[in-house]
Amino acid sequence: MANILFICGKARKRSPTAADVASRLFAVETDYAGLSNDADERLNLEHIKWADTIAVMEKRQLSRLKRQYGALINGKRLVCLDVPDQYEFMQPELVALLDEKLRRTLTKAAPRHAGSSD
Repeated sequence: MANILFICGKARKRSPTAADVASRLFAVETDYAGLSNDADERLNLEHIKWADTIAVMEKRQLSRLKRQYGALINGKRLVCLDVPDQYEFMQPELVALLDEKLRRTLTKAAPRHAGSSD
């Protein structure tokens, strides 16, 4: 779980908030990116190479990630946090939700096999 990459649509609200929360919660390296063409920080190959764990906000983003990056994400732990796109950056409700989901999802003892999702 050393390097955790958070992905949402535009990398403006959920994924940067998650990266901040996770870095404080777990004292790990985090980064964030978006899948949309107009994302503030567009997902690229360097993000994928860097990440040990990739956490997306929605199931549709997990499907899109698998379609776009296929074999490149093999060996990565994939997690879907199921966080809807209804929050602002660092909104207290979003921070609380992410805190709960990250503690429950990312602290599982054993990493998943390549290509699996939670």
